[in-house]
Amino acid sequence: MAFTREQIRESIERAGDDHWQALIRHHEDAYPASRPTPGDVARAEAERLNALGLSDNPNLKLIESRVEPLGSAVRITHVFEDRAKGTRFETEPFTDYS
Repeated sequence: MAFTREQIRESIERAGDDHWQALIRHHEDAYPASRPTPGDVARAEAERLNALGLSDNPNLKLIESRVEPLGSAVRITHVFEDRAKGTRFETEPFTDYS
């Protein structure tokens, strides 16, 4: 089942309020410039993870998504659990959304 914008938002919130607030600040602090909204970022991340095929594996569970501010961009790292192997792994950090 493909990831949705709502699932990505929930995974960011599971990482802690600071991560969701980092996306809000990333958008608001750029005013009057226009950066993607937190919802736009969550939607784009869902599409990116789906394109990577991570939603195709029924053994993978998205645990949390961490957001780090990097000047005019943000870095996002997703943590997955592979239930078949009993292990966790992180995606390669992705930096964009400036």
